Amino acid sequence: MKKVRKAVFPVAGLGTRFLPATKAVPKEMLTVVDRPILQYVVDEAREAGIEHLIFVTGRGKAVIEDYFDLQYELNDTLSQRGKKAELELLDSMQPKAGMASFTRQQAPLGLGHAVWCARELVGDEPFAVLLPDVIMKAERGCLASMIEVYETTGGNVLSVEECDPKEVNKYGIVGRGVDAGSGFKIEGMVEKPKVEEAPSNLAISGRYILQPELFDILETQERGAGNEIQLTDGMLKLAKGQDFFGYVFKGATYDCGSKEGFIRANVAYAMAQPGLRDKVKDDLLALIQGA
Repeated sequence: MKKVRKAVFPVAGLGTRFLPATKAVPKEMLTVVDRPILQYVVDEAREAGIEHLIFVTGRGKAVIEDYFDLQYELNDTLSQRGKKAELELLDSMQPKAGMASFTRQQAPLGLGHAVWCARELVGDEPFAVLLPDVIMKAERGCLASMIEVYETTGGNVLSVEECDPKEVNKYGIVGRGVDAGSGFKIEGMVEKPKVEEAPSNLAISGRYILQPELFDILETQERGAGNEIQLTDGMLKLAKGQDFFGYVFKGATYDCGSKEGFIRANVAYAMAQPGLRDKVKDDLLALIQGA
């Protein structure tokens, strides 16, 4: 069984729900407290042992590449000012030389197409996909737990979460089969099913471990919902010949692609910092009581 060494981050989206801010700043670089959304997702991947970070970018996303580059002038200024803690923080986040790669999705053709654009960088080995605007907060990262499942089961692994049974029509839903290690075998996937037809209330939640045979499927796949090449459609075809397993994530998920999710993430991470929590708690309570 090959090790999961590479992770794909599809960061080419336009971020229209955050206009006009995203005219100048990619949505993935909007900050949650003191760091970009994307940094939290990259940290999760690195915690899981990912060795190669692959970013699928688009026009106007050069700032992402600059962010993960070494900034000599900034480091020199911090050094001269004796900002040791800040230097150590930046150094801990800095990918090593050759650890980050960037490729372009030249047209907005969907998540499946974005993943396909990474095919040459991934090669013939299993890989992870992390949606870059979904922060998953837990004592142990979601991807690290998924890799533990993968090392037991092989195949493909998806993170899922329980959703309101009345809202299954908003998500991709999986059927739960027999337990497999700390996960379970997936018995079917349905995209946005009717409430009465859903096989469970377990919704796919933005983290994937996939086998490279998916690329051949995506290469010839027809456009689906939204006139885009959908990753779920490709996984459904792959599932005809390969096993899929699920890992039920139990932490907190923040969809920072929506304004409400972005605000929730900022509040949650602010309250998780002792020095900051005490400064903003009373203000937050006052705002809530005055609403």
